[in-house]
Amino acid sequence: MFLQAFRGTVKASANFKASADAEVLHKAMKGLGTDEAAILQLLTARSNAQRQEIKASYKTLFGKDLVHDLKGELGGKFETLVVALMTPPLTYDVTSLHHAIKGAGTDEKVLVEILASRTPQQVKDIIAAYKTEYDHDLEKDICGDTSGHFQRLLVILLQVTLILSSFLVTSLLLLHQKCFAFFQASRQTGIQEANIESDAQVSFREKLCNNPEWFFSVFDAYTKLSGYEMEESIKRETSGSLRALLLAVVKCARSVPSYFAETLYYAMKGAGTDDDTLIRVMVTRCEVDMLDIRAAFRRMFACSLHSMIKGDTNGDYRKTLLLLCGGDDA
Repeated sequence: MFLQAFRGTVKASANFKASADAEVLHKAMKGLGTDEAAILQLLTARSNAQRQEIKASYKTLFGKDLVHDLKGELGGKFETLVVALMTPPLTYDVTSLHHAIKGAGTDEKVLVEILASRTPQQVKDIIAAYKTEYDHDLEKDICGDTSGHFQRLLVILLQVTLILSSFLVTSLLLLHQKCFAFFQASRQTGIQEANIESDAQVSFREKLCNNPEWFFSVFDAYTKLSGYEMEESIKRETSGSLRALLLAVVKCARSVPSYFAETLYYAMKGAGTDDDTLIRVMVTRCEVDMLDIRAAFRRMFACSLHSMIKGDTNGDYRKTLLLLCGGDDA
């Protein structure tokens, strides 16, 4: 349960030479017109770490910033996607969180997705990098921009994931008392009125650290006692951002790839496309577990991830996304 799978579709190139790649990109942007095909083919065939080496080599060879030049040559969603690919993963998460908090209004979807799905070490690194980049405390910024139980649960995720994996936090959030006691409290007053922070957190933390398999048996016990799946109870008893956060934590507890498969599906389903979410997930998961996300997507829905991207996007933006997807599971 604690093993981190490396099931990405984008892998490091075996025959990699940063200077040669920098030359290819410079040629693609030199003179009249831009060779977008050369740019997207190269960048999707290199790991993020290799792209950082290309960026440094480009600066050495041509005295220019590669990302700045790409922005000047590209446009629209394709530009946004390429710039995301050129950003180190930690920097991308930190920047996404900062924009979610400090922009016009709060993008709660970004807060939920990142904090519920990242590993304990990633959360720890995000907190440190946020402090370095913005000279602000992430927890304080989140508290200043959110409120109520949603805020309290976000803070718990920031604090507790330094000790436990984020998927184990579900037990601390929902099951800090006995399953039956929680069920009674939720039936009588609703989850929003439940005492989320309790002295029992300490004993539960010890229980989970010593026997993490207990986490799943608790889910089963809750279902038997209440007659409802955990997700169903959350939907019945909560709403808005609190519901989204609780569901995200539970879904990540069950399967991170399935969580992202569902996230991608609803980013494209219906009228319009949530391109910000589509880009964020495809970029951040293409080197981690995209193969598993694709498999979960095909299992959960009546089409493949590849086919849905193909039908919902166009142009160089679509071509790049499909290369990140890595294949069709039709």
